[in-house]
Amino acid sequence: MHRLTGTGIRGRSRRFGRAAAVLGLLTTAACTSAPDATMPSALPPESTHDTVTVATWNMCGVEQWGCEDKGGPDDKFLQLRALAEWRGVRVMLLQEVCSEDLLSAARRLGKDWHSAFDPYVSVDEAGRSEPVGCTGEGRGQAGSGLLAASPLTEVQAVPTEQPTAGVHRRFLCAQVPGQGVRVCNGHVALRGADTAHPDRDFREDQLRSLFEAASQHAPDRTIVGGDFNSPPPVGGSSTTRLWPAEAYTTYQECDQKGGSRAGRRTHEDGAKIDYLFTALPRTGCQVVDTKSSDHRALVMRVSRPDPEVSTS
Repeated sequence: MHRLTGTGIRGRSRRFGRAAAVLGLLTTAACTSAPDATMPSALPPESTHDTVTVATWNMCGVEQWGCEDKGGPDDKFLQLRALAEWRGVRVMLLQEVCSEDLLSAARRLGKDWHSAFDPYVSVDEAGRSEPVGCTGEGRGQAGSGLLAASPLTEVQAVPTEQPTAGVHRRFLCAQVPGQGVRVCNGHVALRGADTAHPDRDFREDQLRSLFEAASQHAPDRTIVGGDFNSPPPVGGSSTTRLWPAEAYTTYQECDQKGGSRAGRRTHEDGAKIDYLFTALPRTGCQVVDTKSSDHRALVMRVSRPDPEVSTS
């Protein structure tokens, strides 16, 4: 494992590349454009000490995976800052982020911000492995990450079933005691992620592992999300079988309304594939167009748990 800190391929197409890499992020309600990140710092009126706001965003930060036209590190940082300052986001689940970009973002957001990172690893058919590097000088490795406006503790990279040959992406969980929550960040592989066995589909096993990780510690305060590379279980979809029973029942999805599980689109191709699930009371959900990725950010506001109750 490369770096787990409490401080701080894409192949034939963009969709296939997402299948060859791991993790995602963001939540709230009504599709809007992100505000100008140069505006003065302020929390939105609906964010109070009684709530905590969490986001998931696939940043499309690995340029060689079809992201050359999605802006550079500074463009993406401005969107992170806008989420923090104008959406009141205090915890971010990020996929396809570069390790040095993540560390830089934590520094630039301020002394209260902390990060954790786990790299994507490319494995060939002979079993040789190496971390996936980010294009561009000084940007480090590609992977999944967490950003929080308070320290991250009990950071854990969760293993799951992986391709024989292809990109391996673990799930990243951590406690965020300052916000009273625990988070688990997942980037689920599409069919075709295993170049040795392209017909294999890892989504059912990976989603089950992710929700099992979410349920291991303080499930009533855990927020699980990311880029799941799967549509929601609606309308007799052939992918309904992929979803664990506790999704949409024990947990509720950010954009879940009444009996509807459809949700608004989060990807530029018109699909919903990014999610935030929680058992905490939801008080808001937004889909935010960042203009700097092929994914929109999903931003969810929940009631803050009682601080007197331990999160461990």
